[in-house]
Amino acid sequence: MRIRSRVFHMIAGLLSAAISIHATTLARLSLDQLAAAADAVARVRCTSVEARWENNEIWTMTSFEIVERMKGALPIRITVRLPGGRVGHLTASVDGTPRFNAGDEAVVFLERSRAGGFSVAAWVEGTFRISRDPRSGLETVTQDSSTFSVFDTATRAFHTEGIRRMPIEQFRERVAAAVTRAQEKLR
Repeated sequence: MRIRSRVFHMIAGLLSAAISIHATTLARLSLDQLAAAADAVARVRCTSVEARWENNEIWTMTSFEIVERMKGALPIRITVRLPGGRVGHLTASVDGTPRFNAGDEAVVFLERSRAGGFSVAAWVEGTFRISRDPRSGLETVTQDSSTFSVFDTATRAFHTEGIRRMPIEQFRERVAAAVTRAQEKLR
């Protein structure tokens, strides 16, 4: 019995050493920080989503049509590459990565990726979903990360923050001001 216990503990130890656990940590970023980090900012409409294997990892390629440019030069259509997704019966989840469906509209802060194409700067921090009130037609913007609870060490409490249900016109003005401030800092 002692030998079995030792073998079990040895195998468990080897398995725990072999398995690496990755966590996603997101820092709260202001619009100014997002604008400075982004190569481009645009209102987009998702046209298709495809997950595939690349170098033994699952990546999702999301195609967007550019509806409105807010910063940077962009073609009419772009592809955004993000880690994770579903291929067949296998799903790879990476906390903090935004996911889109065909027809979704959002404002995204984009950065050029080393693999070509684009990625979303700061993932859910740089993704702002657009929703439309069916009665009034009013469009509002909600930051994907606004539902994430963050632990505040000063107050020792969890809280959520971020942009929620802001009218699109007000959001455009704030983004334009943040982009201007980011460009002025580069001069």
